[in-house]
Amino acid sequence: MSAPVVVITGALTGIGRATACAYARQGADLVVSGRHQDVGDQLAEELRDHGAQAEFVCADVRREQDVRNVVDKAVDRFGRLDIAFNNAGTEGKIGPVTEVTDEGYQSVFDTNVKGTLLCLKHEFRVMKEQGGGSIVNVSSIFGLMGYPDATVYAGSKHAVSGITKAAALEGAAHGIRVNAVAPGYTRTAMYERVNSAKDRDAIGSVLPVHRPGTPEEIAEAVQYLASDKAGYITGQVLTVDGGLMAGWPLFPES
Repeated sequence: MSAPVVVITGALTGIGRATACAYARQGADLVVSGRHQDVGDQLAEELRDHGAQAEFVCADVRREQDVRNVVDKAVDRFGRLDIAFNNAGTEGKIGPVTEVTDEGYQSVFDTNVKGTLLCLKHEFRVMKEQGGGSIVNVSSIFGLMGYPDATVYAGSKHAVSGITKAAALEGAAHGIRVNAVAPGYTRTAMYERVNSAKDRDAIGSVLPVHRPGTPEEIAEAVQYLASDKAGYITGQVLTVDGGLMAGWPLFPES
């Protein structure tokens, strides 16, 4: 079987980077994107060191031409697009709803929602013509429930979950599967920014598995959803959360 052609947005850090490295180790052909050329060039070189063919495209998913360029680069270089991981996102400014601003709302929704839609648009454009493909979006456990002081972020991730389901219905007739992962607390730069050291200690103590996840664990879930092993799965949002959505433990372990 030939190597899959994989596009990953938001690939420079965290879950996106871990997923790119995981695919590279499997020998995939990769086009990765992000907003910083120097970091992206370094990432592409690292992926090649893993044995992959890899290209970096500097792109902001809020801009349609940038998104088009990423998808077209994959097709121009490798001839097709098998898997897309739409990972680019931002939490914006965390704070109470009374402090929401037009700029803050637009920044989060343009990146998380509009960016996902633009990626789907151009991925569908290619995948419909070639007869199928697999797409994984990034939602969040806060796209399945609320979270204090993260109204805009939670709203954007609720939108991604809904978009995923609607796109899956549209894509099914064309052999395109669309799913999403909904990470829980995961050790990324966002996790460090949003949660104080005290909060991080508390999170670890109350999660059923007693620790946050790792980007590599989310990457494994992404790879599963995108693979033929999940060929009968579409329109789903897979929580990867250490048991958080199952419910908080009633009592700490003695």
